[in-house]
Amino acid sequence: MSAWNSFAAGRPKSAGRDPILPSGREAPFGPDDLIVSKTDPKGRLTYCNDVFLRVSGFHEAELLGQPHSIIRHPDMPRCVFKLMWDTIQNGGEIFAYVVNLAKNGDHYWVLAHVTPSLGPDGAIVGYHSNRRKPKREAVEKAAALYRDLRQTEGSTPNRKDGLARAGEKFASILEQRGMSYDRFVLSL
Repeated sequence: MSAWNSFAAGRPKSAGRDPILPSGREAPFGPDDLIVSKTDPKGRLTYCNDVFLRVSGFHEAELLGQPHSIIRHPDMPRCVFKLMWDTIQNGGEIFAYVVNLAKNGDHYWVLAHVTPSLGPDGAIVGYHSNRRKPKREAVEKAAALYRDLRQTEGSTPNRKDGLARAGEKFASILEQRGMSYDRFVLSL
């Protein structure tokens, strides 16, 4: 199963753990904090720095080997993750606003820069992500867009159809603005 298919299948329940419910509280971290993680080609965590552990509230042993989607917040549109996975699996890099879910249900917004990691032969051997605290104004704009996209995703009982409709809407919004998602993100 590809990393995208694993993500699209829903938030994993690792080691019999119940799904984490959002608390509505924001997990604190500072503007100088840098959250770093690495994954294998399927999106399973292979490295988490101390800031990632502190902000997410997980212990390293709970994260390593788990899909990165263990921190997926239900307010994050699947169509944005699909765009991200399509981009990095094709060897590109992406900047994205992402809302994550901490172990205790708190959320935290990040401005993520995700890149593929290449082996000596040029093949993708994993992915690397650096994340910083975004500006509050940018989060408000991204959150409004993401609410709209999530509503579109949920507008049909078929998840695949909802994902496709939201992806089309998202592409149309970017086309109307005359910019790529990366450019849109950096303009907020």
